[in-house]
Amino acid sequence: MSVSIASATAPASHLAAVFAQYPFEVVHAEGLWLHTGDGRRVLDYYGGHAVAALGYGHPRWLAALERQARDVQFQTNAIPMAVRERAAARLATFAGLGLDQVFFVNSGAEANENALRLAFRLTGRREAIALEHGWHGRTAAAGAVTHGARERWYGFPQTPFEVRWVSRSDADAAAAAIGPQTACVIVEPVQGLAGAFDVPVAVLEALRRRCTELGAMLIFDEVQCGVGRTGFPFAANRAGITPDMLTTAKALGAGFPVSALLFGAELGARLRIEDMGTTFGGGPLACAIVETVIDIIESEGLLANVRRMSDLIRQSCVVGPVTAVQGAGLLLGLRTTRPAREIQRELLARGIFAGTAADPQIVRLLPPFTLGEPHVAALAAALAALAP
Repeated sequence: MSVSIASATAPASHLAAVFAQYPFEVVHAEGLWLHTGDGRRVLDYYGGHAVAALGYGHPRWLAALERQARDVQFQTNAIPMAVRERAAARLATFAGLGLDQVFFVNSGAEANENALRLAFRLTGRREAIALEHGWHGRTAAAGAVTHGARERWYGFPQTPFEVRWVSRSDADAAAAAIGPQTACVIVEPVQGLAGAFDVPVAVLEALRRRCTELGAMLIFDEVQCGVGRTGFPFAANRAGITPDMLTTAKALGAGFPVSALLFGAELGARLRIEDMGTTFGGGPLACAIVETVIDIIESEGLLANVRRMSDLIRQSCVVGPVTAVQGAGLLLGLRTTRPAREIQRELLARGIFAGTAADPQIVRLLPPFTLGEPHVAALAAALAALAP
């Protein structure tokens, strides 16, 4: 009798069961619309977790990817490539912050990991400061400065450095925590997972002043709020504050995995060959996409559109169970009278997919920058139809 290798206890899926699953499958997407396996059409206010900044199927994005793939799909960073130089120059110019050196990597966590490592190496200090409720990634250093990670999922036996947590709303207290052993302060100017919390400019300014006074490095984590998400190139532009380093990802590739660490020439002059490294970071496909995404954002007036649609959501969507709107640009949190997960389910039943947050009373909106007035009207009408 033969015995089958597969058994009745084999899992239904070979994917690791580490992600909670939404109750629908996406089989096609176009513009702002998701088409599901059971034939529904869903308006996407979640944007693939803030990634799909241009929506789905943008013809110029697709053309850039195909063109570069036909030219050369990959080559090592040890070989110069014009597309890599162009992408770096395009990103630095778009940022307009004087952070003119760019190191491309693959994910937001990887960009943060490199920023933190540089801060410790270049200052020779032992402590990092992070804001309460902030999220910076799941790698060793990025996870160490993610609020609550040690208690929930961190997994490493110890953090690679000391971390001090400070208030996200008390400017004096946050600045006073910075001391002579502080290598860096890392902050999301608009905290994403925390519920689209817009860190007060007074806090950011106080951190900038104190870091300058004591020689600590200020790192802006703009993985979620950067590359146009706030209606400005970066939240740093919106606040009028230049950090020592800035990290970004998500919208940077609008669906292609790419991230970047930006810093100024003074810091760059202190780096040596092999101080940082990456295999896939700065690959030609990613760089062609970065260049194209920025071109699309600028040529199609998407920064102004983000600001307009943000204002329209604030004006029209405080209805039904929504009592207030917080955040910036198209990184918004709808504060609700009932649990956000209830509202999320009810919106999905009406054909609108939104996100939730660590704050149980916040429905999080991360739609593409191509959002239009009819899409906002659809959200407002759906919310108005829900029980308060």
